Amino acid sequence: MGEKLISVTLTQQHDYRFDIRFDDNMPVLTSDEPAPLGTGLGPSPVQLLCAAVGNCLSDSLLFALRKFKQAPEPLRCEVQAQVGRNADGRMRVLEMVATLHLGVSAAQLEQLERVLGQFEGFCTVTQSVGQGIPIQVRVLDADGVVLKS
Repeated sequence: MGEKLISVTLTQQHDYRFDIRFDDNMPVLTSDEPAPLGTGLGPSPVQLLCAAVGNCLSDSLLFALRKFKQAPEPLRCEVQAQVGRNADGRMRVLEMVATLHLGVSAAQLEQLERVLGQFEGFCTVTQSVGQGIPIQVRVLDADGVVLKS
């Protein structure tokens, strides 16, 4: 597959609130910084980063399982970002933890060990972001059994 250009346009609405346009066919998404900078009328850039990582990991896990005709639904993913100051005193995302929850018990899924060993490598966003921010990925089944940490 060749390279692809993805374009997003952000237009300031007020202070730190921006409308984000992805293309003509998608609804506009509003982002905003929390108070005291913004008014919190939309997700912050850090929340959007968390959503992008979690969404891509969920997609990759679902795709990998479906390749083996497995049905793990409904999937759920929680992403936490530790935000703090770096050595220069600037606010940064220092690390992230993504926890994926399968909708079924591990016993119901075939090829699970193989899938868990490779799905992260296909996640475009996590592999890209992970080059600069440590990202820990955990997977639990519907019974709360930790399958990957």
